Amino acid sequence: MRAMILDQPGQPLRLADLPVPTPQAGQVLLRIRACGICRTDLHIVDGELTHPKLPLVPGHQIVGTVEAVGDRVKQFTIGDRVGVPWLGHTCNHCRYCLSGRENLCDYAQFTGYQIDGGYAEYTVADGRFCFPIPDEYPDLQAAPLLCAGLIGYRSYRMVGEAERIGFYGFGSAAHILIQVARYQGRQVYAFTRPGDEEGQQFARQLGAVWAGGSDELPPELLDAAILFAPSGQLIPAALRAVVKGGVVVCAEIHMSDIPSFPYEILWEERVLRSVANLTRRDGVEFLTLAPKIPIRTEVEAFPFTHANAALDAVRSSKINGAAVLVVDGNG
Repeated sequence: MRAMILDQPGQPLRLADLPVPTPQAGQVLLRIRACGICRTDLHIVDGELTHPKLPLVPGHQIVGTVEAVGDRVKQFTIGDRVGVPWLGHTCNHCRYCLSGRENLCDYAQFTGYQIDGGYAEYTVADGRFCFPIPDEYPDLQAAPLLCAGLIGYRSYRMVGEAERIGFYGFGSAAHILIQVARYQGRQVYAFTRPGDEEGQQFARQLGAVWAGGSDELPPELLDAAILFAPSGQLIPAALRAVVKGGVVVCAEIHMSDIPSFPYEILWEERVLRSVANLTRRDGVEFLTLAPKIPIRTEVEAFPFTHANAALDAVRSSKINGAAVLVVDGNG
């Protein structure tokens, strides 16, 4: 099979020929049809997330069809279409797994980081951490749901009953979650890079009641804000933009350093919290909700052998919506 390989962080991926993997007990072999690109992929490729398995096949928003199953796999059969997310394996016995917080498992392994991912024609995955893809979604449109959607949804749930929500960074996750917010009758205020008029217009088209630069204050204070951008400098800005008792949620797996800020913008019971990974419950809930809304993903497709160009486009924020690699013989 062909695969795009990361040999060392900071270097471009290279195209390689590898053996098709064999599924072990509990695993499924997938022929990959599409794989979304996520900012987490950038953090791995650029060396900001340390200690990846090397060499590595990146990618953790995988849509594929089951080609073979290992022993003990009961939930899938050959021909099923499934999705593979970031969380690829947990121990099932640490304090976090036993308390329903498998996203914090001490021994978790992650797709496209410690486990070879989806920038390839085939992969194997733990069947327990695969999700059936709703029939309503073509492959390319389904891929962004598996991380931008799932971890975005976990972040969104952290704002509770907030009615006015700010999204800092209007990329793949935000363009999905604004559809959930509108479905639930909430208002979204979109913050983009200063001067990004195209991104602001995209947010308005999806229903944002206001869109502006991340250096601006919204026209009214927010009940909550979610940071989908990896800039620590946005945290003080978001704290200044929320009401007393408001919540600021950091959805990124990696952020630049947070500058010092006066205690008064955190005081009055404002809450600052992070989100880590996802649980299988998040996946089931979100993939059940998505077709009811229905969520529509905007994607820009790239042949999977052009993964370096796709990563560059995401790195420079040139994608409105999500970048997705087309595999399945079309690379």
